[in-house]
Amino acid sequence: MEIRRATAEDVPTIVALIANDQLGATREKPGDPRYLTAFEEITADPNQFLAVVDRDGEVVGTLQLTFTPGLSRTGMTRATIEAVRIRDDQRGEGLGQRLVEWAIERARERGCGLVQLTTDASRADAHRFYERLGFKASHVGMKLALN
Repeated sequence: MEIRRATAEDVPTIVALIANDQLGATREKPGDPRYLTAFEEITADPNQFLAVVDRDGEVVGTLQLTFTPGLSRTGMTRATIEAVRIRDDQRGEGLGQRLVEWAIERARERGCGLVQLTTDASRADAHRFYERLGFKASHVGMKLALN
C-alpha cells in the first residue's frame, strides 16, 4: 500500500469512490468535466493535497487535506481532512485508519496546531471511526447552499 498525491488519471476513480454511498450517489455526477477543473485548482494550490491509497497499482482510497493559515489561536494553521473514502471491498483492513493517520502526520510536519474534519450527521459509522482515532465532536457545523 502506498499513499501518494493524486494524478489527473486518478480523478474518475476518486469521483467513483465519492459517489459510492447514499449521500454521494445523489449529489455526484461521474464523468462531469468540472471534476478535472477542480482537480487542476487543487493541485495548483500549495495548501491542498489530494491523496490516494494505491494498492498494487489500483486506487482504493482517497482523502483531501487542506492547510489553512489563520489569525485565531495566535496565528495557528489548521489542517482539514475531507472526502475520506475507502473502496467497499477494501474496508475492514485498516486502510482508512492508516490514511487518516498519514494525514495527521502531514499536518504535524506542516506545523499545524489541530486537525479538523466534518462528517455528515447521518454517518454514524464514520463518527465512531473518527472518535476511535481521537477526534471529538466539538462544534456544530453549518452550511449555506449557494446553488
